[in-house]
Amino acid sequence: MKTSKPRLVIDTNVFITALKSKRGASYKLLFDADRNKFILNVSPTLIFEYESVARRKEQNIVLAHSEIDAIIDMICKWAEHWEIFYLWRPFLKDPKDDFILELAIESLTDYIITYNKADFEGIEKFGIQVLTPKEILEILGEI
Repeated sequence: MKTSKPRLVIDTNVFITALKSKRGASYKLLFDADRNKFILNVSPTLIFEYESVARRKEQNIVLAHSEIDAIIDMICKWAEHWEIFYLWRPFLKDPKDDFILELAIESLTDYIITYNKADFEGIEKFGIQVLTPKEILEILGEI
C-alpha cells in the first residue's frame, strides 16, 4: 500500500557522489534532507553494492572504510528493507541495473533517484519515475 510520503530507491551513483562532496544535491538528499518527507527503500544487494563501490580505490573517496561503514549503517537504520526475488530480469538495457528496478517494484517505489536516467528507460510502465537528486529535492521542498 502506498503512503503519502514519496518512496525512493537511490542508485549507487548518487550514493557515491554524496560521499565525494558535501556541496551537491546527492549529499543534501542523503544527509541533510528531512527524512520524514520520504521513505528510502533498500535491499541487501543494494547495500552490498553501495559498500563495494565505495571501497574501490578508483572512486577516490577520502573516507576511511570505518566511516563508509558508519554511513551505510545509518542508511540501514532508517530505510525500509526488502528481500528481492529477481522476477523481472532482464528488463533494462544494462542488466546490472535490473536489481534496482526489482527493488523499486517490490517496495512500491515512486522514484528511482539517479544521474543515469537513460539507463531506466521504459520503467514508467511500472508507475515509477526516474529523477535526479535535484529534481526529488525540489518535489520534497528541500530546495
